[in-house]
Amino acid sequence: MYKKMLVVLDGSQLAEIVFPYAKELAGRLDIDVILLHVYSQVMRGYAPMYKAYIESTAKNIGMQAQQIQQSLGTSKSAKPVEVRGELVMGYHADEILRFAEENAVDLIMMASHGRSGAQRWSIGSVADKILRATRVPVWLVHADAEKVPYDQWPSRTLLVPLSGSDISAIVIPHAKALAKQKGAPLDVVLMEVVEPPITPSYYSPELTGMPLNWGQFVEQEIARSKKAAQEHLTGVEKQFREAGINVSSLVLTGKPAEEIVTYAGKNPFTVIIMATHGRTGLSRLVYGSVAQSVLYGITNPMVLIRPQ
Repeated sequence: MYKKMLVVLDGSQLAEIVFPYAKELAGRLDIDVILLHVYSQVMRGYAPMYKAYIESTAKNIGMQAQQIQQSLGTSKSAKPVEVRGELVMGYHADEILRFAEENAVDLIMMASHGRSGAQRWSIGSVADKILRATRVPVWLVHADAEKVPYDQWPSRTLLVPLSGSDISAIVIPHAKALAKQKGAPLDVVLMEVVEPPITPSYYSPELTGMPLNWGQFVEQEIARSKKAAQEHLTGVEKQFREAGINVSSLVLTGKPAEEIVTYAGKNPFTVIIMATHGRTGLSRLVYGSVAQSVLYGITNPMVLIRPQ
């Protein structure tokens, strides 16, 4: 599914937290990589230094990715992963989006937080603009992520929150592709969270003629929703098992964002993949109460996919 990944850098040490993820994905999924450094016009005097940095970094990542390929027994006749560095001048988000489209990139990776002098990558600025406009999945790595590098994780889990909607289901083929990493496949956990009904403002315990009181109604409704959720997840589990992927599922009760964040906190070696919610008008991407809250509430890496 993935053939070319764009890794966005700003020259800061914080942004380099993506390196272990980039070499692992490149080597285990045979993905070519472009390291992109965008600098502003006022920094054009530093272009030679940026060029030397990006080319040296690309060479190192390329060697590491090829070493992973070789360790997995890749045939000598197989095409080795190609990693190259590119340098462009302009407005950060605009140039990243333009470059991704012109170069047929199908995955973008970047740090979600980080600062280097006047150049800043953060949710709310560059990364936020990318998420609003890009047509490809974005793999975000929090600068305060678990200090154990990705290539040293003792275990790897891919959490796939679903809601039963067509929008949330768009992540399924992406989850399959990411889970099937050669030599280090990810265990998949499907999650669906059932929200208890909200007490209506017109409800009164004194109302007569109702077959159930509110407590009984809530209990019945939660049981019905959990059963439907489990049936849905059972069907999705089958798709992963048929693809040879180790999968399990969870049906929880509560607020979706809170349950996802709680799971992530207890399972630090987990990547979360989920859909965002799009809205027409002004080309605005609305993460929705769930994806946005999760994004700000975790330090786990997160893959966000915008519905087309």
